[in-house]
Parts: sequence; C-alpha cells; structure tokens
Amino acid sequence: MLKIQNLSASYNGHQVLHDVSFDVKNGEVLALIGPNGAGKSTIIRAASGVIPSSGHIRTNGDDFQSLTPLQRARYLAVVPQAISLPPAFTVWETVLMGRTPYLGFLGHTSSHDEELARQSLNRVNALEFSDRRVGELSGGERQRVLLARALCQSTPILLLDEPTAHLDLQYQVSLLELIHDLAHKENLAVLIAMHDLNLASHYADRVALLVGGHLKAIGTPREVLTSELISEAYCLPVQVVEHPFLNVPLVLPDVK
Repeated sequence: MLKIQNLSASYNGHQVLHDVSFDVKNGEVLALIGPNGAGKSTIIRAASGVIPSSGHIRTNGDDFQSLTPLQRARYLAVVPQAISLPPAFTVWETVLMGRTPYLGFLGHTSSHDEELARQSLNRVNALEFSDRRVGELSGGERQRVLLARALCQSTPILLLDEPTAHLDLQYQVSLLELIHDLAHKENLAVLIAMHDLNLASHYADRVALLVGGHLKAIGTPREVLTSELISEAYCLPVQVVEHPFLNVPLVLPDVK
C-alpha cells in the first residue's frame, strides 16, 4: 500500500499542504477531490518526488525519501497533468520510456519490454497511432500515451493527476474503467486527483476531500459526498441524491 503520513508542502513560502495523512490500499482507487487550489495536485507531485515536502511517504516499509529516483520509479508510476512531451519522439518511443527503470547500463530494451509497451498501448486504444510523432497528437491522445507509458512501467502504485482533463466522454469512461479494473484485478494501489465529483462517486472505492490543503474527510463516496460536506467545501449549495440506476450518490447544484 501507499502510506502518506503528516505530509506538508510549500510553494514560494506559502504552505499549501498541512499535515495530511492517509493510506491507499492495494486493490483500491482513492480519489482526491476538492475545489481548485485544495492541494490535490500537490499531493501527487509530492508523492512522486517532483516537489520537496516534509512528512513520510512509504510503501512496504520503505520511505521514498531514502530511495533513489530509479528505485522510486520501480514502486510508482505517474500520469501527470497535460505536459509537453518531446514532439519529435514517436508514441512507441515515448511509451517504451516507461521501461527505463529496468534497463541495464547500456539501456537496451528486450523483447519483453517491447511486448509490455505493445500491451500498454493496446489497453488505452493507442496502438493504432504508435508510429505517429507525439507533436502530431491531440491533447486527448497525448493523455492516453501518458497513461500507456505509466502502465508500461509495471509498478504496484499508480498516481494520476486529472487524467481525464483533455478527454471526451467516451475516453473518460474507458480510461476510468481501465483504471478501476487495474486496481481491482491486478491489486494496484491507485491515487487519482479528480475534479468531477460524479465520476469519482462512480469509479472510486474511497474519496478524500481536501480544502485549503487540509484533509477534511475520507471514506466511501457515500460517506464523503454529502450535501453538507460538499456545499461547505465548494461554497455552493448542492443536493446529493441517489443515482437512478448506479446505486451511488449523485451531486447536483442546488439551483433555485
């Protein structure tokens, strides 16, 4: 599991995370929710080592701060928010970079590495454009390539920062279905930052509500997605009703 203890982080002298603690268990999807600036992306970046932080991030008894970047990369893979990928690389070359933590001194890939890259591309429905240059892709296609690269890394922990931000509804659903299946069938610990509360309600096993860098609530979607908690966190009156056929809470703005 991924164990986050007393995590704090600052930007330019301004503290944006305040002593946050929670676990992500093997075989579950934990969604980070909260308004803009709540600290969702900061947790993903701190856990992946992109930004400095205090506190502890552990798995299997190992503290990530004591690990080299290469060792950390064998524990967790990251799908960041839309980033600029090297435009001259092909999709195939980009996804194969996910095998970097396992390559020898000379950096040669094996047939096993290539098969994992092929499987990862196929999982996100990107195999058909594997020969295209990354610079030719749409935002949604690039996001699928980032996920394929993370899957190719073959880690027990997966961190995703708004992975559906540039996807249309069809690919949002297929990507979240894939993430849900990966957690449950392959026993991965998945931490995902999400804006859409109703997608979080449907696809997450648990949700953690962040407000102003503080953890306000954590539990099942039914425990956290209440009208009281969400209205207070988002400064907007909402109604929470039962979804008509999915048996999950449905969050609706309380518009008069």
